[in-house]
Amino acid sequence: MHANSTLPFSQASENNKLPILEILQRHFDEISSVLEIGSGTAQHGEFFTQQFPRISWQCTDIPQNLTITQQRISACSFPNLPAAITLDVNDSEWKCSSYDSVFTANSLHIMSEESVVNFFAGIPQCLNKSAIVLLYGPFKYQGEFTTDSNARFDLWLKQQNPESGVRDFERIQELATAAGLSLLEDNSMPANNQLLVFKLN
Repeated sequence: MHANSTLPFSQASENNKLPILEILQRHFDEISSVLEIGSGTAQHGEFFTQQFPRISWQCTDIPQNLTITQQRISACSFPNLPAAITLDVNDSEWKCSSYDSVFTANSLHIMSEESVVNFFAGIPQCLNKSAIVLLYGPFKYQGEFTTDSNARFDLWLKQQNPESGVRDFERIQELATAAGLSLLEDNSMPANNQLLVFKLN
């Protein structure tokens, strides 16, 4: 594994990769391709392609972030970590291939509510039969934050962008159901996050 301190770095990605790995290991036995939405620094792509060498991990991000995402991918030169591609969930046509799994971490609370709706509207375009969808991040339940720190985080997010914020689990489940997805697991994760696992019906 290369060590390059000049690459873009996310401490959150570093902190959550091992707990996420534990969940992925339960579900990735028959997975050969993953589409990651909102890859950011591509640390997840770098780490998970090493853990699952037979899985092709496709990183994506919005056009203005793609250079950041690509830096780490270029430095890695892993055969199962292809060049990052542009994906904006607000586009009606995602122009994506079909994948066995879609993964996204810490993105739904950054997006606007409208973008979250578009995320679920777009996902079916990219899914193979019986595909797995994994969503990592903080959620509210019945309108309540799971912790005081998540409530403070929500306030901070809204100060950055009034349209962002910690999403309601029930709303996510409603949108997922409309996209043809069924909830398999709701896993409690470190730092007051969850990892929701859905399967295409």
